[in-house]
Amino acid sequence: MVKNFQSIPPVKKTNIVFIFADDLGYGDLGCYGAKDISTPNIDFLANQGLKFTEFYSVSPVCSPSRAALLTGRYPIRQGIHGVFFPDSFTGMDTTELTFPELLKKQGYKTGIIGKWHLGHQYGHRPLQHGFDSYFGIPYSNDMTSVVYMRDNEIVETKVDQKYITKRYTEEALKFLDQNKDKPFFLYIPHSMPHVPIYASEKFVGTSKRGLYGDVIQELDWSVGEVLKKLKELDLEENTLVVFTSDNGPWLVMGADAGIAGILREGKQTTFEGGMRVPALVYWKNKIKPGTVIKEMATMMDWFPTFTNLAGATSPKNLVLDGEDIQNVLLGKDSRKGKELAYYYNGKLEAFRVGDWKLKLPHTGQKGHFASKEVAPHGALLFNITKDPGETHNLAEENPDKVLELQSKIAGFTKKLGTVPPGKFVHADADRTLSNQRKN
Repeated sequence: MVKNFQSIPPVKKTNIVFIFADDLGYGDLGCYGAKDISTPNIDFLANQGLKFTEFYSVSPVCSPSRAALLTGRYPIRQGIHGVFFPDSFTGMDTTELTFPELLKKQGYKTGIIGKWHLGHQYGHRPLQHGFDSYFGIPYSNDMTSVVYMRDNEIVETKVDQKYITKRYTEEALKFLDQNKDKPFFLYIPHSMPHVPIYASEKFVGTSKRGLYGDVIQELDWSVGEVLKKLKELDLEENTLVVFTSDNGPWLVMGADAGIAGILREGKQTTFEGGMRVPALVYWKNKIKPGTVIKEMATMMDWFPTFTNLAGATSPKNLVLDGEDIQNVLLGKDSRKGKELAYYYNGKLEAFRVGDWKLKLPHTGQKGHFASKEVAPHGALLFNITKDPGETHNLAEENPDKVLELQSKIAGFTKKLGTVPPGKFVHADADRTLSNQRKN
């Protein structure tokens, strides 16, 4: 007698949507305390998913933070110390393994829509780093390279920046429609709210914080459109959605910049405002709604998290600095690593171990059109959990803790080993603005 067995459908791999704002401040979203900007769709991610309160971008400027995201490694390991410019002949090396490359081997369709900023020469473009498709602007929107590229070709040389967010959103929805029947990774690195800021007519004048608030509210609309499309395609339960920022707000830009909220300073500094960023994760029926994660996590954690989630295996000799945080997201475990190195311009400026952060002596930073002045300081020690605003220097009353963190720094740098020289990022390299200009 032949029994009829019902076939078991194959387990679907989890889709991933990663939405990256540019220069968004810790205090610019409703779920992080903003009262003058309305962000209901982004707040939905926090209310129905989880919110990190101590998530780090790994760099206070753009290109290094993006390299860290895609490779799971400190940018210092790659010689990416500053931001790339249109006259850069370098970029992220093809020898660097990215997680989209590993996802592709697991059958994922990989797409990037938005700002790349890891090199425009052929070997450094998205399609040479694991992406099947690309649409967007290769650099920051204040640089001379404001063109739209599709895959490896320039398709439009005149970009009306009022519609950048709208255009990216339309392209993202097309990608979802085209890839709804296969596992996918969609990376949406927005150009906004990096200066110069623009919003389409529908959003101008809608916020209580001027044009900057309008820009954020259009980003919120974009997030809502993506979530709506996932629901429409019945993909909501099988898609992990992340929303975060590449670094903190560009404070020197005044009203055109965001705010760091409770944190000190912003972009281009290794104070908390430069590297601690909003980070929200939504995964319907997997993540408990309203979860708040108060422990540290970093941009480098997404590489091992996404690759393990997809069933991919990293090469045994690959050194990763991130940690798989799947169980953290699901409320099953805590992140094991408690250390973070704060680099800027290739120099280690601060180090965190658990609740404590040691800011190394600094000669200061002169202010100019693109960089906020930062006063010189000696060694600074903060209990970063109790004092996220870094207002109370505890170095003199805790000399043993200073020595402990100095020892940790020595151990970290020894383990890090020899690192490559910094990559050429700008033809005007002799000027002090080479890594600090509009990025």
